[in-house]
Amino acid sequence: MVDRFIEVSLDKRGVSCTARLLDDRAPVTCKAVWDALPLGGDVYHAKYARNEIYALVPPFAPEEPPLENPTVTPIPGDLCYFTFSETQLGTASYGYESQAEHRGRATVVDLALFYERNNLLINGDAGWVPGIVWGSVVDGLDRMADACQDLWRAGALGETLNFRRA
Repeated sequence: MVDRFIEVSLDKRGVSCTARLLDDRAPVTCKAVWDALPLGGDVYHAKYARNEIYALVPPFAPEEPPLENPTVTPIPGDLCYFTFSETQLGTASYGYESQAEHRGRATVVDLALFYERNNLLINGDAGWVPGIVWGSVVDGLDRMADACQDLWRAGALGETLNFRRA
Protein backbone atom coordinates (compact mmCIF):
# COMPACT_ATOMS: atom_id res chain seq x y z
CA MET A 1 0.00 0.00 0.00
CA VAL A 2 1.16 3.52 -0.77
CA ASP A 3 1.78 5.77 2.23
CA ARG A 4 -1.06 8.15 3.02
CA PHE A 5 -0.57 11.55 4.65
CA ILE A 6 -2.75 14.03 6.46
CA GLU A 7 -2.39 17.62 7.56
CA VAL A 8 -3.03 18.36 11.24
CA SER A 9 -3.64 22.04 11.93
CA LEU A 10 -4.39 24.67 14.51
CA ASP A 11 -6.19 27.00 12.12
CA LYS A 12 -6.42 30.20 14.19
CA ARG A 13 -2.69 30.04 14.89
CA GLY A 14 -1.94 29.20 11.24
CA VAL A 15 0.22 26.19 12.14
CA SER A 16 0.16 22.70 10.66
CA CYS A 17 2.17 19.53 10.48
CA THR A 18 2.10 16.47 8.24
CA ALA A 19 1.51 12.95 9.53
CA ARG A 20 1.76 9.54 7.89
CA LEU A 21 -1.05 7.09 8.54
CA LEU A 22 0.13 3.83 10.14
CA ASP A 23 -1.90 1.57 7.86
CA ASP A 24 0.38 -1.37 8.60
CA ARG A 25 -0.20 -1.14 12.38
CA ALA A 26 -3.75 0.21 12.71
CA PRO A 27 -5.50 -0.59 9.43
CA VAL A 28 -9.09 -0.47 10.71
CA THR A 29 -8.61 2.85 12.48
CA CYS A 30 -6.71 4.39 9.56
CA LYS A 31 -9.45 3.40 7.12
CA ALA A 32 -12.16 4.82 9.37
CA VAL A 33 -10.33 8.13 9.82
CA TRP A 34 -9.30 8.46 6.16
CA ASP A 35 -12.83 7.77 4.93
CA ALA A 36 -14.27 10.39 7.31
CA LEU A 37 -11.80 13.24 6.63
CA PRO A 38 -11.92 16.17 7.09
CA LEU A 39 -12.49 16.01 10.85
CA GLY A 40 -11.99 18.50 13.62
CA GLY A 41 -13.44 20.74 16.24
CA ASP A 42 -12.68 22.84 19.27
CA VAL A 43 -9.21 22.06 20.59
CA TYR A 44 -8.49 21.11 24.18
CA HIS A 45 -5.16 20.74 25.93
CA ALA A 46 -4.90 17.65 28.14
CA LYS A 47 -5.03 17.97 31.91
CA TYR A 48 -3.93 14.43 32.77
CA ALA A 49 -1.87 13.08 29.88
CA ARG A 50 0.51 16.08 29.77
CA ASN A 51 1.65 17.04 26.27
CA GLU A 52 -1.50 16.36 24.29
CA ILE A 53 -4.00 18.41 22.32
CA TYR A 54 -7.22 16.91 21.06
CA ALA A 55 -10.61 17.47 19.48
CA LEU A 56 -13.81 15.66 20.48
CA VAL A 57 -15.84 14.65 17.43
CA PRO A 58 -19.00 12.61 16.79
CA PRO A 59 -18.45 8.93 16.00
CA PHE A 60 -17.81 8.45 12.29
CA ALA A 61 -16.87 4.79 11.80
CA PRO A 62 -19.52 2.19 10.91
CA GLU A 63 -18.21 0.32 13.98
CA GLU A 64 -15.73 1.61 16.55
CA PRO A 65 -12.24 0.32 15.72
CA PRO A 66 -10.74 -2.42 17.88
CA LEU A 67 -7.87 -1.52 20.19
CA GLU A 68 -5.15 -2.01 17.57
CA ASN A 69 -1.62 -0.69 18.02
CA PRO A 70 -2.42 0.42 21.59
CA THR A 71 -0.31 2.56 23.88
CA VAL A 72 -0.45 4.19 27.29
CA THR A 73 2.88 5.98 26.69
CA PRO A 74 2.53 7.98 23.46
CA ILE A 75 5.65 9.62 22.08
CA PRO A 76 6.05 12.99 20.34
CA GLY A 77 4.28 12.98 17.00
CA ASP A 78 1.82 10.18 17.81
CA LEU A 79 -1.76 10.61 16.66
CA CYS A 80 -4.11 8.65 18.90
CA TYR A 81 -7.76 7.64 18.71
CA PHE A 82 -9.90 7.20 21.82
CA THR A 83 -13.57 6.35 22.29
CA PHE A 84 -15.49 7.52 25.35
CA SER A 85 -19.07 7.48 26.49
CA GLU A 86 -20.63 10.86 27.27
CA THR A 87 -20.77 9.93 30.95
CA GLN A 88 -17.03 9.20 31.01
CA LEU A 89 -16.41 12.83 30.03
CA GLY A 90 -19.23 14.23 32.16
CA THR A 91 -17.32 14.62 35.43
CA ALA A 92 -17.04 18.30 36.40
CA SER A 93 -13.32 17.89 37.13
CA TYR A 94 -12.63 17.52 33.41
CA GLY A 95 -13.60 21.15 32.94
CA TYR A 96 -15.78 20.90 29.84
CA GLU A 97 -18.24 23.75 29.63
CA SER A 98 -21.93 22.85 29.72
CA GLN A 99 -22.36 23.97 26.10
CA ALA A 100 -19.43 21.88 24.77
CA GLU A 101 -20.37 20.28 21.47
CA HIS A 102 -19.77 16.71 22.69
CA ARG A 103 -22.31 16.99 25.53
CA GLY A 104 -25.28 14.70 25.05
CA ARG A 105 -23.57 12.31 22.61
CA ALA A 106 -23.73 8.67 23.64
CA THR A 107 -20.28 8.11 22.12
CA VAL A 108 -17.47 10.63 21.77
CA VAL A 109 -14.35 10.16 19.65
CA ASP A 110 -11.16 11.88 20.79
CA LEU A 111 -8.54 12.54 18.08
CA ALA A 112 -5.29 13.53 19.74
CA LEU A 113 -1.82 14.78 18.89
CA PHE A 114 1.04 14.24 21.35
CA TYR A 115 3.71 16.88 20.87
CA GLU A 116 6.34 16.23 23.54
CA ARG A 117 7.78 13.43 25.70
CA ASN A 118 6.76 11.98 29.08
CA ASN A 119 3.08 11.25 28.49
CA LEU A 120 1.24 8.68 30.55
CA LEU A 121 -2.36 7.79 29.78
CA ILE A 122 -3.72 7.25 33.27
CA ASN A 123 -6.78 8.97 34.65
CA GLY A 124 -7.48 9.34 38.35
CA ASP A 125 -11.15 8.47 37.86
CA ALA A 126 -10.84 5.61 35.39
CA GLY A 127 -7.30 4.20 35.51
CA TRP A 128 -5.39 3.31 32.35
CA VAL A 129 -6.73 4.85 29.14
CA PRO A 130 -5.08 3.09 26.19
CA GLY A 131 -5.24 4.83 22.84
CA ILE A 132 -4.86 3.59 19.29
CA VAL A 133 -1.77 5.02 17.59
CA TRP A 134 -2.91 5.53 13.99
CA GLY A 135 -0.53 8.20 12.69
CA SER A 136 2.91 9.69 13.15
CA VAL A 137 4.00 13.26 12.42
CA VAL A 138 6.76 13.31 9.82
CA ASP A 139 7.13 17.05 9.23
CA GLY A 140 6.46 20.20 11.24
CA LEU A 141 6.29 18.79 14.76
CA ASP A 142 8.62 21.50 16.09
CA ARG A 143 6.31 24.30 14.87
CA MET A 144 3.24 22.47 16.11
CA ALA A 145 4.83 21.86 19.54
CA ASP A 146 5.53 25.58 19.88
CA ALA A 147 1.91 26.35 19.03
CA CYS A 148 0.72 23.71 21.52
CA GLN A 149 2.78 25.35 24.26
CA ASP A 150 1.21 28.68 23.33
CA LEU A 151 -2.21 27.04 23.49
CA TRP A 152 -1.39 25.77 27.00
CA ARG A 153 -0.22 29.19 28.21
CA ALA A 154 -2.47 31.58 26.27
CA GLY A 155 -5.64 29.48 26.07
CA ALA A 156 -7.58 27.41 23.61
CA LEU A 157 -10.79 29.43 23.22
CA GLY A 158 -11.61 30.02 19.59
CA GLU A 159 -8.97 27.57 18.33
CA THR A 160 -9.73 24.42 16.37
CA LEU A 161 -7.78 21.23 15.73
CA ASN A 162 -8.35 19.86 12.25
CA PHE A 163 -7.36 16.75 10.31
CA ARG A 164 -7.42 16.82 6.50
CA ARG A 165 -6.01 14.77 3.67
CA ALA A 166 -2.63 16.14 2.58
